[in-house]
Amino acid sequence: MYGAERQQLLAQRARRDGRIDVTAAAAEFEVAPETIRRDLAALERQGLVRRVYGGAIPVERLDFEPGVSLRDQTNAGEKERIARAALDRVPSRGTVLFDAGTTTARLAGLLPADRELTVVTNSLPVANQLATRNNYNLHLLGGRIRGTTLATVESWALDVLRGLTIDVGFFGTNGFSAARGCTTPDPAESAVKAAMVRACRKRVLLADHSKYGDDQFSRFAELSEIDVLVTDEGLDEAALDELKQIEAEVVLA
Repeated sequence: MYGAERQQLLAQRARRDGRIDVTAAAAEFEVAPETIRRDLAALERQGLVRRVYGGAIPVERLDFEPGVSLRDQTNAGEKERIARAALDRVPSRGTVLFDAGTTTARLAGLLPADRELTVVTNSLPVANQLATRNNYNLHLLGGRIRGTTLATVESWALDVLRGLTIDVGFFGTNGFSAARGCTTPDPAESAVKAAMVRACRKRVLLADHSKYGDDQFSRFAELSEIDVLVTDEGLDEAALDELKQIEAEVVLA
């Protein structure tokens, strides 16, 4: 198969499936992963895809933000391992914050009954899981609810966060990288995330490997503002080498 033919098939696959995975494509076309990466670079120069960690996505999906149910199914095993690894970072007592996100929601569901915690969140799924737990003093931030992420945003949440000091915060993200920090598509949600980061004494980022290098529109934190990054072993050596340059502790679940 000629390179142009393979690239045409890759472009069609990206539009059909929403993503190209380098490893899977290399196995399918029986070529080296480096060949697929060169193909994707060529397609990116043509404006057909944007390369992300481990593959590429079609440009027509750059403004697409999947809903909670779809995101929760993506890399579910990795998210479960990350949540369990992050459980060690939850204090036995004190104040904690849970940012909206499918991995942070998994962590909230794992909280044991013997903790004495004041919990702050802007996530309806997190609040739903903890509302009936009598040992937790739960505070749900107000504001407009984004239907895509089921998170509260805008001034009501921001006004409250300005007056809070929280021991540990657990954060989700749509994308992260050593160069661009932690990013998300929506500026309103990004503003609340940034205010949450400022309100916390210690910040723990929960992000699976597929989000590395997938930089989104609005940055809410530099990686230098993160104390602990909990991710999974899907990161390759190049990504790990980049992350070694940041000050955060990196935990591989």
